Formats: sequence, structure tokens, C-alpha cells
Amino acid sequence: MDTCGFNVLLVDDEPDFLYPLVRRLVRRNLVVESAGNGQEAIDIINKMPVDVVVLDVKMPGMGGLEILRAIKAGHDTIEVILLSGHASIDTAMEGLSCGAFDYLMKPVDFDELFFKIQDAYQKKCIQELQKKEGRKKGERDE
Repeated sequence: MDTCGFNVLLVDDEPDFLYPLVRRLVRRNLVVESAGNGQEAIDIINKMPVDVVVLDVKMPGMGGLEILRAIKAGHDTIEVILLSGHASIDTAMEGLSCGAFDYLMKPVDFDELFFKIQDAYQKKCIQELQKKEGRKKGERDE
């Protein structure tokens, strides 16, 4: 499956983490947008196609889990990878139960994150294909 050029949104309130990560992902041929807070992330998702979101859990204002719930409520096929610098099994479990694709700890190994993003994109593609096939089957059954 070709994974070049899909759309990734990085959401983090720490510019020193966010911007180097944007540059590295762009070098890997991904289309990358960034947001420094939750409301900015929601606005971007509502304006343009996003396939995978990499989302910091701890941010001022709207936190990562709240953003995750908002994303899944309106765009259930967008895959979300949660990142946190503060280890919490409870937060990880809550995020996964709310539909997060995975939960990774900062500092995250770039290659591990890149492969997780690719895996999340492939899952999104499979889900969209299954939905499309389900609609076609339903049309044939009528």
C-alpha cells in the first residue's frame, strides 16, 4: 500500500518538539500540518482532509483526551496517536478506549513514530474500504 503523501496533523503546545518533527516528516514525503492547541487542531480537521493525528495529551486549555473525543465524534476514521511525556497507564487506557490508535511516550524514537503513523494510515484505509464495500453490498441487496 502506498503511504506517500497522506495527510498528518501534529498537535503539540511545545514548538521545540513540534517544528523539528514537522520537518522530519515532510522529508519522508508526508503532507504535514501543525497545531499548537486543541481548537486549532479541530479547525484544521474541519477545513481539510486529515488521515492521522499525532496528539500531545497534556496541553493547556483543551487536553488531548478531549480533542481525541471531538475528533472521533465527527471524523471516526481519522486515526489518532497519543503522545505523552508523563507516564500514566490510566490515561493510556482511557485514550485507547476512546479510539486512539496507540499511545507513545516522549521522548519518542522518530522511526518508531513514523512506522506507527504508517500503520495508522493503513488501518484508516482498510476501514474506509470496508465502509465503501459495505455500502456497495447494501446497494446490491436492495
